[in-house]
Amino acid sequence: MDFETAATERKRHTRSDIYRYIYDARGFCSRQDLARDLGLSLPTVYQKLSRLMADGLVRDSGEQKATGGRKASGLSIVPDARVAVGISVTENSLRLAAADLRLNELAYYEMDNGPIVRFADMGGALAQALEEFLDRSSIDRGRLLGVGIALPAVMSPDSRYLTAAPTLRLKDTSLEGLTESIPYPTYVENDATCGGYAEWFLRNNQRNMAYLSLENGVGGAILLNGSPYNGDNRRSAEFGHMCVEPGGLRCSCGRQGCLEAYCSPRRIREATGLSLAEFFRKVEQHDPDCGHLWDNMLRHLAIAVYNIRMSLDCDVVLGGFLSEFLAPYMPRLKEYAAGNNPFEEETDYLHLSTLRRHTVPLGVALHFVANFVERV
Repeated sequence: MDFETAATERKRHTRSDIYRYIYDARGFCSRQDLARDLGLSLPTVYQKLSRLMADGLVRDSGEQKATGGRKASGLSIVPDARVAVGISVTENSLRLAAADLRLNELAYYEMDNGPIVRFADMGGALAQALEEFLDRSSIDRGRLLGVGIALPAVMSPDSRYLTAAPTLRLKDTSLEGLTESIPYPTYVENDATCGGYAEWFLRNNQRNMAYLSLENGVGGAILLNGSPYNGDNRRSAEFGHMCVEPGGLRCSCGRQGCLEAYCSPRRIREATGLSLAEFFRKVEQHDPDCGHLWDNMLRHLAIAVYNIRMSLDCDVVLGGFLSEFLAPYMPRLKEYAAGNNPFEEETDYLHLSTLRRHTVPLGVALHFVANFVERV
């Protein structure tokens, strides 16, 4: 690397460090704070901030803090300076969400999706759905960082094909053609991995975490200090296919007794014919059949929580769209989980996700947000 290139790279890193500092600030952030904590001169800070403000990425927050002399004005990022879109592909729907740089949801849309045989056949329809979503939501394409696509599938290490996707009824299927018609940067990832990383990112801590995604396909993610642990074959955290009832209910994978067969929202729909909202309304009304089914699901979920805790000894976070309804039942779930555990009476390691609605599409959109924040 020559001297000029090295100097340019140092300037970029300084600009990026300043932006990330403001992004991560949880309280008042001033120019003096930046200079002190990043070891920069005030003229350098003012110069870089001037450019970031001209680019519409940073603004004065309007806050002021007394420093003994003149009051210092605060700084904040401009959340909607950039936008990312996430698409969650399921067996019967496409769920599209747009997020700003704080992962605030700007728009959401859900549409029916027919059976998938080849992703090459789906690519054009996916691109059309995306453009209609951008138009409907008035998303400025000039601010669009990229489009993430989340699949309920085990992906190959090179992300060129999926090795297994039981809920999509696909196996060893090429992803060729899925993104070719989308004229924006794209990224394809497992749905539960996306949800887990989003949860870790929003929690803003360095704790290890296991994320259990309770959607029609039950999956998960393991994050060690923020880095996903993928396993040797990119099949780590397939919690949905751990056995919680030997010889039990038939799972979409063809085996019996999997967690997914017991704790997937699909079980509720197939057993009762009710939507989740209707089902939980009946549970609250003490309907005996719905109440018995839900208690059975909670007991099997507690077995899974116990297994994950025993295996990984870290926080366990429950996400996915079923988690939207879990809050009133967390005390019972924790009681069941504690009853299984010979080492711990407390269950302060068990949490509900921060994102309980539209976790997967927002989670896959985060890929572009995180890259932007790190490299601005």
